[in-house]
Amino acid sequence: MPSPTVLTGLAVGAVLGFILQRGRFCITGAFRDLWVSRSWRWFTAFLLAITIQAVGVAALTGVGFINPEIPRLSVVATVAGSFFFGVGIVLAGGCATGTYYRAGEGLVGSWFALVSYATTAAASKTGVLSGLTTWVKGLWVTNLTTIPATIGVPDWAGVVILAGITGVVVHRFVVLGRSRPAQVQLPAQRTGLAHLLLEKQWNPLVTGLLVGIVAIVAWPTSWASGRQDGLGITTPSSNLVGLIVTGDTKRLDWGVLLVLGILIGSYIAAKTSGEFRVRVPNAQIIQRSITGGILMGVGAVWAGGCSIGNALVQTSLLSWQGWIALVFQVLGVGAAAWFLLISPRQRRRAERAATRVPTAV
Repeated sequence: MPSPTVLTGLAVGAVLGFILQRGRFCITGAFRDLWVSRSWRWFTAFLLAITIQAVGVAALTGVGFINPEIPRLSVVATVAGSFFFGVGIVLAGGCATGTYYRAGEGLVGSWFALVSYATTAAASKTGVLSGLTTWVKGLWVTNLTTIPATIGVPDWAGVVILAGITGVVVHRFVVLGRSRPAQVQLPAQRTGLAHLLLEKQWNPLVTGLLVGIVAIVAWPTSWASGRQDGLGITTPSSNLVGLIVTGDTKRLDWGVLLVLGILIGSYIAAKTSGEFRVRVPNAQIIQRSITGGILMGVGAVWAGGCSIGNALVQTSLLSWQGWIALVFQVLGVGAAAWFLLISPRQRRRAERAATRVPTAV
């Protein structure tokens, strides 16, 4: 039986899963919108989550409660792995957390993506692909850790700069939001807190704020259990596969319960809000989901983290690995979006224009 401190992982995961599902907080969508619709709406919310966590982690580190270890930058592994991961999340229809929370709300394509992602991550970390992972990670290893350390400023100064940039971006989002027409809301069926939690559409910035707060809470609760890390999806997913295959209960740590909690929290949110529905995609979508899951698993292990471990957590630590991973995840999403969404759309428009009969004068 897991200890009470380990069980906090299940609680944190359930809260996170609930927030992700109800807030529709999809990192894949945030990155994809940058390319497809030129919208910074959800990326702004994601940047807010990073910044909130950065402030919290700086405070926890400052008082000596935690002491996060910053990885040295492995250039080839971070760049290639993050790019592959970015392509994979478009094919899979969701990032690491997105795949978990969408699996919890009944999307069968995400079930396939989740299984292939977790299995490939386990194979890349400790299984048949671990030798390739070791080789890639050793190709170009630097001594770079955090950006503030490289440029010679204190970590707190880096957090202040990040907070300032985020403040400007959030202010722009709020100003633009005021000029847009209000979205049509369906008639309320619930009242009070139930209406706010289960029915009313959540504001992206509020969702980003809540994700950032949960990310802060994850640090002390995880450290109290003996796992010296914050939010993470790839290694826990790998450990979950190992637990299922080997029965080794030592793998049942805070992180494994976190990802199981995301599934549970998402299911509760979808079920209580009336959004749970088992949706079976066609064969092409399933094939894409499996392929995307494979790229996600390999890419996340090579890069040392996924859209959470790198793009959310390591960025909040101001590490080179985190911010370079974020850039190349966005580029990977852009490449996949071009081939799967933008280019086909442009071809269809060109075909319609070519077949349109000119109007007689």
